[in-house]
Amino acid sequence: MKSIVAKTLFSTHSYIEYRKLVSDLLSEGKSTGNEQSESLTNYSKLNEARMNRLDKTIAIEEVIAHKLQNLENHYIWLVLSEGWCGDAAQILPVLNKMALSSNKKIDLRIALRDENNDLMNQYLTNGGRAIPKVLIICKEAGIVRADWGPRPTGASELMTNYKRDFGVIDEKIKTDLQLWYLTDKGISVQQELVGIMESIKYNRL
Repeated sequence: MKSIVAKTLFSTHSYIEYRKLVSDLLSEGKSTGNEQSESLTNYSKLNEARMNRLDKTIAIEEVIAHKLQNLENHYIWLVLSEGWCGDAAQILPVLNKMALSSNKKIDLRIALRDENNDLMNQYLTNGGRAIPKVLIICKEAGIVRADWGPRPTGASELMTNYKRDFGVIDEKIKTDLQLWYLTDKGISVQQELVGIMESIKYNRL
């Protein structure tokens, strides 16, 4: 497992590099990932606009930034993502702002899911390759200490309840999900990730 993570890290992108990669592909009428379609390209365009907005509006709570800056160790947040993923578009800008506010305690790296099947298959959600998936790697130990994703708890419950009640994932729930993210303003992602970081601190190997 450690070798799979190390191999993946060699092909990761910084947040800025990831944004440029997605943008460059869109200029060619493409999206990231093995599958190419008009719908996926359109989702990628929509996500790029969302991320541009979130880069300007997302704010990290002062208490969250303080906790990140006072982490005892240094970490890599390795995120499996794709440009067409709506959840990733909502979450990656938050992760980026958290990493930037951590006083270099966190290094955010992004890998494309479809280029890293071996790693993705180790972190399935209910048997599916759901993204984004965040792997929290302790730099000093070189091991994955925890993982998170693909959504905050509130967003996951929204999707689960809708699928239970209606049996489908349709455009209505996709719209409702985006409204949930808009209202939440990235707070749930911040709180859940910091909670995990604190649990790592107090549960050492």
